[in-house]
Amino acid sequence: MSDSIAHTVAKIKSGELSAVAVVTEALERAKTDNHNAVIELLEDSALSHARKIDEAIAAGTEVGPLAGIPYVAKDNYLTHDGHTTAASNILKPFVAPYQATAVNKLEEAGAILIGKANLDAFAHGGSTENSDFGPTTNPADSTRVAGGSSGGPVAAVAAGIVPFALGTDTGGSIREPSSFCGVVGLKPTYGLISRYGVIAMASSTDCLGPIAKTVVDAALVLDVMAGRDARDGTSIERDEVSYTNLEENLTGKKFGLIKQYMAEGVDEAVRSAVLAAAETIKAAGGEVVDVDLPALELALACYYIIVPAEISSNLGRYDGVRYGLSSSTGRDLNDVYEQTREEGFNAENKRRIMIGTFVTGSGYHDAYYLKAQTVRSKLIAEFAKAFEVADFLIGPVAPTPAFKLGELTADPLQMYLIDIMTVAANLVGVPSISIPLPVDELPIGLQIMAPQRQDRSVLASAKSLEEKLR
Repeated sequence: MSDSIAHTVAKIKSGELSAVAVVTEALERAKTDNHNAVIELLEDSALSHARKIDEAIAAGTEVGPLAGIPYVAKDNYLTHDGHTTAASNILKPFVAPYQATAVNKLEEAGAILIGKANLDAFAHGGSTENSDFGPTTNPADSTRVAGGSSGGPVAAVAAGIVPFALGTDTGGSIREPSSFCGVVGLKPTYGLISRYGVIAMASSTDCLGPIAKTVVDAALVLDVMAGRDARDGTSIERDEVSYTNLEENLTGKKFGLIKQYMAEGVDEAVRSAVLAAAETIKAAGGEVVDVDLPALELALACYYIIVPAEISSNLGRYDGVRYGLSSSTGRDLNDVYEQTREEGFNAENKRRIMIGTFVTGSGYHDAYYLKAQTVRSKLIAEFAKAFEVADFLIGPVAPTPAFKLGELTADPLQMYLIDIMTVAANLVGVPSISIPLPVDELPIGLQIMAPQRQDRSVLASAKSLEEKLR
């Protein structure tokens, strides 16, 4: 599907296309895809929804702004149709009793869920190699990772299966795979999209967001999902102006190129692509200045203390008693817990649980967790100061293009370092988008960040730059 989402919807509403035909084509593309992007197809329910859209249009009933558009959701979104597994053995039999608010809103807008997409189990990883369903490969080069943890939904968009997908971003999990696969990935302001009905990784940094081929398409999907939800106390009010209103341009805007993101260790291809984008901004009437954020050097360490602490708490609910996998051969309740978790959690899940338990344990809480929260506060202050002198902050999404499958699996520290340029946006709660840059070989993304609640501005700047880069 090469048309924009809005153009395809217009064709469906006019009768030039049918929702059933559009959804059937997407299902067929998913069936023949060899990247392991989609781990469960929802063919019957998807076609049923498509028929209802066509019937409503034929009857002259008003349909929504996404009517007939197929999409996939990362398999940590609870959905009425199919299973919700978080790509983990511990949840493989689980059927959700309710549905995520974001999915409900998309359904009301006429979008049609055709499948659940692969991820690192419980979103723990940067390559989708930690999935208990096997890794997702990169549509740009099948020998390389798609990125993670939202590798499945990103690969589904990059491979042309669907025009948009839903991911989650706790420390870069939408933006990093989007950079690796050459699509647009948005992490909104924390709380702009309700987290209700999405399996928690780290509750203070988890964000939901759209993945699409273009900024305009991502903005349309965000516009449907954004807004306060009474069932999520951390959700916030949406902008009164539609997120599809992207009339601002680059002229007169000041972009801060983050010094720490262009330092030693950045691949030369990444550096060159970002500097070329900076020149494009200047040519379009924008200004690019260097910005120094000293606390960024501590951001990754801060993230890998706070987030595992929250993970160790959130994963405590998987006990083999209430739902999911249950290894019931134990002699007592503790044996049930231990055997279920031993069998159900993979190595990365266990590693993060142990780190989180350690940093919050007696004698270590003040030494690690409390200090990490202090660093987080310093990061928030530094970002606020930077946004006093720049409208946006820019830099690479990741220090390298997509790496080879298996290249980093034996070295967890190197895998964690892939997140070095994305975690800060989550720690401070600001919106951040990855847009693909024009490159000859492997895809590379540019990251654009804006102050909290400036999601429409970051989308507008990304759209203007996207147009200049074509």
